[in-house]
Amino acid sequence: MPTNDHKPELHERHDSHANPDAPGYEITDVNINGIVVFLAGLMGFLVVFFVFCWVMGKAINGAYAKLDGPADKWHEAEGGGMKGLTSNPTFQQQKLQQLSAAFPEPRVDLDDGNQQIADLHAREDLMLEHYSSISGGTAVRIPIDRAMELIVERGLPVHATTAAEVKMAGEIEPQIQAPLTNGFARTGYELGVIEAREQKMNFGRAEAAAHAELTPAK
Repeated sequence: MPTNDHKPELHERHDSHANPDAPGYEITDVNINGIVVFLAGLMGFLVVFFVFCWVMGKAINGAYAKLDGPADKWHEAEGGGMKGLTSNPTFQQQKLQQLSAAFPEPRVDLDDGNQQIADLHAREDLMLEHYSSISGGTAVRIPIDRAMELIVERGLPVHATTAAEVKMAGEIEPQIQAPLTNGFARTGYELGVIEAREQKMNFGRAEAAAHAELTPAK
């Protein structure tokens, strides 16, 4: 008995789509209103989202500001506002210098006090080697070399002799033969600074002498 595997409804459906008058592409216009509505909705959503983020940021910063308390003179903004969020080494060094200049004593020594000791000895050298006036009086401080010369010329002041003190058996009065120290001991850092300063001065003198030799006499 002959059989027919083809279904008649499929033939009818295929014949209905095979329209010779169809161009083969979409012939309707684009829905401009739908695109405009979509873009407007997207922009509105972005605006609302950014406003929401800004409000949340202000609220969080305000909460942290309340927790931190009022700003003191070390953390207040300079010039009435922020100057940018730069984090370059130059900006950090400038801020460190400003804080160091305004930070009260005592401060932490970053070099084990070498520079502080060198500055102290430099001030002592100025007082020991030069004439200076004493504040609040008419007296004048003279250099130590001149003071030793005057002591050699005039001698030490003599105090009134007192009754000899009775000494115990075997007790000997100590006699100072030589000064125990020449004033103070300089540190290795200070000796290096002094040597570098002398080398710089010697180089300057040699350069000045060489320049004088090359310059013709008028």
